[in-house]
Amino acid sequence: MESEIPPDGWSPLLALQRAAHATLHALAVRLAELHLTASEINVLANLADGRPRTATDLSAATGTRPSTLTSVLDRLERRGHLVRGAHTSDRRAISIQLTPAGQAAAGTIRRAMAELEHQALAGLPETTLAGLRVGLQALTEMV
Repeated sequence: MESEIPPDGWSPLLALQRAAHATLHALAVRLAELHLTASEINVLANLADGRPRTATDLSAATGTRPSTLTSVLDRLERRGHLVRGAHTSDRRAISIQLTPAGQAAAGTIRRAMAELEHQALAGLPETTLAGLRVGLQALTEMV
């Protein structure tokens, strides 16, 4: 069964793409002093809770291919934001942890994200936000 473009031309995927670009731009402006790429911001934001992650876990959390993630991790490690070491329970896995500099950058990123979310979404009813969560989760899980 083919899907058709609705008569009004609105597409959830195109709207999501526009929202993602607008969000990334707004974050880049707010975080310009950190001199980080969008991929680096994504990784640091996902590590902000301080829990060590494996590359596999971080790849899934960031929606990044492992080969791309490796180059992002290399850059962040060179800049002193993270360290990679032996995983405590799996000798084949590498544990990724933030350094104090990485924790500071991740905190700045999470605060900027929280401010942006509040600015954009504060007026929406909880039922709308719940629907947004469900829709985004469905799109995330389709791949």
